[in-house]
Amino acid sequence: MADKALELDAVRAGYGETVVLEDVDFAVAPDETVSIIGRNGVGKSTLLATIMGHTTLHGGRVLLHGRDISQAVTYRRVVDGLGYVPQEREIFPSLTLLENLEVAARPGAWTVETVFELFPRLAERATNRGNQLSGGEQQMLAIGRALIGNPTVLLMDEPSEGLAPVIVEELTRAVKRLTKAGGLAIVLVEQNSRLALDIAARAVVMDRGRIVYDGPSATLRDDPVKLEQLIGVVKA
Repeated sequence: MADKALELDAVRAGYGETVVLEDVDFAVAPDETVSIIGRNGVGKSTLLATIMGHTTLHGGRVLLHGRDISQAVTYRRVVDGLGYVPQEREIFPSLTLLENLEVAARPGAWTVETVFELFPRLAERATNRGNQLSGGEQQMLAIGRALIGNPTVLLMDEPSEGLAPVIVEELTRAVKRLTKAGGLAIVLVEQNSRLALDIAARAVVMDRGRIVYDGPSATLRDDPVKLEQLIGVVKA
């Protein structure tokens, strides 16, 4: 991959002395979307946490546009171009929806207006506080807050988890728009494998802290037996 937006080179990482990721080599090109799937507890979320600097790095390097950020603090990684949508959403409950966006805003193409265009539902709730939003609205806000920081690489951890099917459909449409808009590399961790394979043309399957498949999503989508062998459970 000649031009890499994000690269993990022989990464070993975990929490304290506990190693979760073993010798992970992984790279994403600018404008590319990659879905990471696998059973619970295989290291998917730890992979994103390691990219953000939230884990202990025991070996290897994390590079952003060719620059080694392995030792950079999380804030520096955000300034350098990483956007993160955590599984817990982590919005500010006492701030209004608009204030949640404004506090994360950085100069660039993504503004309050463009976020509202992507998620019209948020515009209707602009003056509501974070703790007055539904789970789906909080997830949209978490994505919007990451985007308004104008990252070059967007990490999303389980965006569909716990949401009603109609909200998942709305989020899926928005994420697909992001994948087609260009200017953004996206790494999507998603427990719903069918959804993940539908969103991204490339899929990575993890098992026991290692990558066991890295290739076309279509290969897994068209071969349920292979998919089940790799992840054990095929979620509808």
